[in-house]
Amino acid sequence: MNDNSKISAVIITYNEQEHIGACIRSLHGVVDEVLVVDSHSTDDTVSISEALGAKVVSVKWQGYADTKNIGNLNATYNTILSIDADEELSEELRTSILTQKSIGLRIEEVYKFNRLNNYCGQWIKYAGWYPDTKVRIFHKLNSKWEGEVHEELVYANTVMQKQLAGDLLHYSIKDKEDHIARIHKYNKLARRYPNRMIAYLSAISTFVKLYIIKLGFLGGKLGYQLCLISAKAKVWR
Repeated sequence: MNDNSKISAVIITYNEQEHIGACIRSLHGVVDEVLVVDSHSTDDTVSISEALGAKVVSVKWQGYADTKNIGNLNATYNTILSIDADEELSEELRTSILTQKSIGLRIEEVYKFNRLNNYCGQWIKYAGWYPDTKVRIFHKLNSKWEGEVHEELVYANTVMQKQLAGDLLHYSIKDKEDHIARIHKYNKLARRYPNRMIAYLSAISTFVKLYIIKLGFLGGKLGYQLCLISAKAKVWR
């Protein structure tokens, strides 16, 4: 297998000792390098990563996009698998990536797969949370992260997207308090201060969309909580 079919996994971290071990272990046997870009964690993130064979680069936090781009620049191989510390490859996705590696990884292709989110201990397939498809494998010479919040890949040249089978398992929100805290964090980063009337109308339409149209009610009490907090996010500052 030549270098064009080798993959560097890039993970940005700050105090991720709870998740980083499972994330790295899910990559073993699939990628050819694990690079952890750590922003001076004060817990055991770095020691756990190094014990599992990852290369660790310590950098000052530059924001989501720029920190990920630093990781891409420091990666040994041109093909990048971008994964968050609280995500893991499912067995089906591991197989799909290995199959694609055997076929070949091309600079003009990017590879996407579905992300399955775990909310308060439950896998969520309603309320618009699934399939939550993400492009996560790409060639670093043709791709760059942009955006302060919910960063996205932009491409120097036209790419073709290819869907790989299997789910990226995302242990996203552990409890109600975590959900609320994350919304306040992202709202602050996005500097959202909308017109209040528009914000309230957006909250109502968001709840109707997620709870009724996107079948959030199938989740029972937890589904109601998810949809309600997501709607309230439109008016919280």
